[in-house]
Amino acid sequence: MRSAGTHGDLLSIGEVAARTGLSVHALRFYEREALLAGPVRRTPGGRRQYTASDVDWLLICVRLRASGMPLADLKRFAELVRQGPGNETQRLDLLDTHRQRVDAQIQALEECRSLIAWKAGVYAEHLARGEAAGLWDPTA
Repeated sequence: MRSAGTHGDLLSIGEVAARTGLSVHALRFYEREALLAGPVRRTPGGRRQYTASDVDWLLICVRLRASGMPLADLKRFAELVRQGPGNETQRLDLLDTHRQRVDAQIQALEECRSLIAWKAGVYAEHLARGEAAGLWDPTA
């Protein structure tokens, strides 16, 4: 069995922050908002202890949030996961809906990139011909 942290299989909040890119404050927020797949363990002194599975789940959450998943949807997804087997169709529906939003965002960004590439080409052509003076000059 591989060691997840300095204390056997358990990681401190600082170690989890380093592995996930989330701040300690964000990790506490995720716990408070019930965004974790399960409860966070505590030492007898009250310090949080995370498992490798907790880190894996948090990395999924980080990607879902980075892709624009609303917090309410992430909460619902976490709730479904905590409920256990039997709601996989609901989980899939939630993920499919989010994927469709991400696909639409990607398409919109590709259209923006295409326009930017075209406009950059216009400027490059004019500069190469020495005819760039006055291009889109609002003062002219």
